Amino acid sequence: MSTLSEAGDSAIETVVVPRTSDLGGFSVRRAIPSAQRRAVGPFVFLDHMGPIEFAPGSGIDVRPHPHIGLSTVTYLYEGSMVHRDGVGSVKTILPGEVNWMTAGRGIVHSERSSPESRQSSQKLCGLQIWVGLPKAHEETDPGFTHYGLDVQPVVEGEGVRAQVVAGSLFGKTSGVKTLSPLFYGDLQLQAGATVVLPAEHEERAAYVSQGNVEVDGQEFEGGRLIVFAPGRPVQIRAKTAARFALLGGEPLDGPRFVWWNFVSSSKDRIEQAKQDWQRNRFDQVVPGDETEYIPLPAPRA
Repeated sequence: MSTLSEAGDSAIETVVVPRTSDLGGFSVRRAIPSAQRRAVGPFVFLDHMGPIEFAPGSGIDVRPHPHIGLSTVTYLYEGSMVHRDGVGSVKTILPGEVNWMTAGRGIVHSERSSPESRQSSQKLCGLQIWVGLPKAHEETDPGFTHYGLDVQPVVEGEGVRAQVVAGSLFGKTSGVKTLSPLFYGDLQLQAGATVVLPAEHEERAAYVSQGNVEVDGQEFEGGRLIVFAPGRPVQIRAKTAARFALLGGEPLDGPRFVWWNFVSSSKDRIEQAKQDWQRNRFDQVVPGDETEYIPLPAPRA
């Protein structure tokens, strides 16, 4: 387990304290984009959902809404939700599985609790992440792929469990298909355990979901995005039992504009997407979820 020990120097570039936003009737913590950091590698958005407990009869209801220019990655720690989209996908999302939806030139989708899960109280916790697409793929055909645990290798030892969700990490490579060089791992550490993040990627960060960790002599509680300086390994030590996401990779090929659910290298393209949604030109309905939708947000005053 040499990849999970033998720390070198470490350095912190910035720390993001997420702001709270409302999403479908429950609050999420949004770490990126933020004033301190717009992206980490190709990752342009990170929401921490929950933990929240829904009473019987209630649940998550994210009505149909559009995306362009990105891939969404839904990764649950606890609970479930049903994904539906305009290309005909219907899939129940379960903890530890990967649901990778590529919007490309445009897709519409919804995420809701199933009728079965609403019959009793239910908990929900996880991460919703967006990956910006390279310019060559921004207008690709939309699609959705579900990946099970069998394509996500796990590295274990010395109080560490590291699930390689996407890309390569700790000498293992996930079977999840990506369109740019990146890594995304789900780390669970026992109190006192240590992991070392290699320096091989230009941009790297850790989002602490649960517990407290120590980096470079500083302690961080859950709900913090720690962005690391490039060029050196980083040691992360669990002060308590902890769970965190490691993510990063090579920066995108130029800046990206993010407005509502739209990501693009072109402001004009985002304006077109706004008009398309307002005028019902996305030409997609979500099978089984045709009667509701989220309207375009009003311009800020």
